Amino acid sequence: MDAQTFYRSKKHDQEVRPIPSDSEDSELEEFDSEEEWIPESGLRETGMPDDNESLYEEENEDEASQEDVPRLPRWRTPHNANINNYPEWQAGLPKSDDIKSPYEYFKMFFSEGILEVVVEQSNLYAIQCNTNKPLNLTTKELEQFMGTAVYMSLFGLPGTRMFWNKATRVSQVADTMALNRWEIIKKCLHFNTNEVRQRENVDPIHKIRPLVTHLTSKLQTIPMGEKLDVDEQMVPFKGRNRLKQYLPAKPKKWGYKILVLAGSDGVPHNFEIYTGRVVQPPELPDVGASGNVVLRLAQPIPKHQKHKLFFDNWFTSVPLILTLAQQGIHCPGTVCSNRLPGVSMMCDPELKRTGRGSFDQKTAMVGETTLHAVKWYDNHSVSLLSDYIGAHPVTDVDKWDGKQKKVIRVPCPAVVREYNKNMGGVDLLDSLIALYRTKIRSKKWYHRLMFHFIDMTTVTAWLLYKRDCSSTGMSKEEQIRLYTFKSYIGESLCKSGKNLEHKRGRPSSTIAGEYKEKRRRGPATPIPVADVRLDATANWMVMDEKKGRCKVPGCKGTPKAKCQKCEYFSHSVMHTVNAKV
Repeated sequence: MDAQTFYRSKKHDQEVRPIPSDSEDSELEEFDSEEEWIPESGLRETGMPDDNESLYEEENEDEASQEDVPRLPRWRTPHNANINNYPEWQAGLPKSDDIKSPYEYFKMFFSEGILEVVVEQSNLYAIQCNTNKPLNLTTKELEQFMGTAVYMSLFGLPGTRMFWNKATRVSQVADTMALNRWEIIKKCLHFNTNEVRQRENVDPIHKIRPLVTHLTSKLQTIPMGEKLDVDEQMVPFKGRNRLKQYLPAKPKKWGYKILVLAGSDGVPHNFEIYTGRVVQPPELPDVGASGNVVLRLAQPIPKHQKHKLFFDNWFTSVPLILTLAQQGIHCPGTVCSNRLPGVSMMCDPELKRTGRGSFDQKTAMVGETTLHAVKWYDNHSVSLLSDYIGAHPVTDVDKWDGKQKKVIRVPCPAVVREYNKNMGGVDLLDSLIALYRTKIRSKKWYHRLMFHFIDMTTVTAWLLYKRDCSSTGMSKEEQIRLYTFKSYIGESLCKSGKNLEHKRGRPSSTIAGEYKEKRRRGPATPIPVADVRLDATANWMVMDEKKGRCKVPGCKGTPKAKCQKCEYFSHSVMHTVNAKV
């Protein structure tokens, strides 16, 4: 066997092999060229010789004219710490020359129009329940009902009837409306008619849809700041309803979930009650279930004014950020690793060995948008994605070291600092609502949402008041606190333009009622509480030297017999038993 036969070469070895797209030479050419990335899906292995390239192009002219397949960006590690120019906000908040009263701020949201709708639907619902008992509700009386709800959120008694009880009576509530009238209004409170409810494609929040539509339209007219964020809000509720959600990470784990667009100062601008699967409007692109929520909430944001919109990893994705970038809205947010296809970051053990504050950064160019993916390790790793800010400039922040038992300086990327500073508007709104939350129990599921909207609009009115105070130069010491602000709203709702005279009803036939009527005529001896009078223990009849008036309702005698324990007079044992029962 000759050497040529033994060392013969194959035919395909003599051909020139193309350089693969992921080779080192191709990477070097990428960095030297103006293009930042090469679409991976655009590379095809034809398997044809060079002579047939023109034939292949002719056969695929129709395919080239079709819409291109979505292409993934090619991520790379930046060689230099490029500090991009921060996009300046091209708008501003209007300055207010005067400061309105708390009642005027509140009436910006609950105007006369929505109050008339609620009154009309409540009266209609009362007639549908019982035609013999019309409600006859008016807008003034509805405002009084809302004012008592505001007062109840401030005093925070565990039960609504305690506001009318003798031991825990609150005059601001009890003097405004009688207990029976208040409970009838709460029972018949309605917002939408049941007759127009569609049999197919039923709106899950049909019962409260007019109120939601009205409030969202009012919130969207509030001037927006530069920094905005989208987050979840939980309305505590443990009743039986299919809209109830469970979020273990929230302080209140059970309740209705509301998705809110708010500014970094806590002012809400749009919200959406979570009802499950929602059909995306045809005018908006489809970027996934969570991303579609952001696009729907971001509709009132002015386009191409360089607003900054923050959200967490439940919403963040590459298609969402690219879609908002086309509208002139810049977005940073935490992101899950499975939503960054093609990105190879340093693993957690490697970052941990490097030390606290270590980070890894990747960039990619998609059209005119530059994407920055940063993975930062503190006590644990976190990944962020942004289209206008990356890791640089890196600054040091104070962090507590559990091992050394002291505060140390830890390097922090710019995108992390920007996110931590501005991602908290919805959380601020939640904390302010939770300070004085209305806890009125009801058998109707939508009542909890209605009381939540009263709390939310009250807090929003206070935040707008503080914004106007800051624009006029008023110091923080002179500004009204939230508790006082809500008390002014409650007082205005209860008394402004209202007649507090009530019709005199039938006198109560109970001992407590008779005692109250007697006190109006003059001084009266106090009677024991019901737990003492009705415990049926040691209530013995004894004879006293002097006579006394019988405490039994309707009896005008002056017997000598009295109860040894309660010390009130009664004609006979039968009278005493009747009085105790």
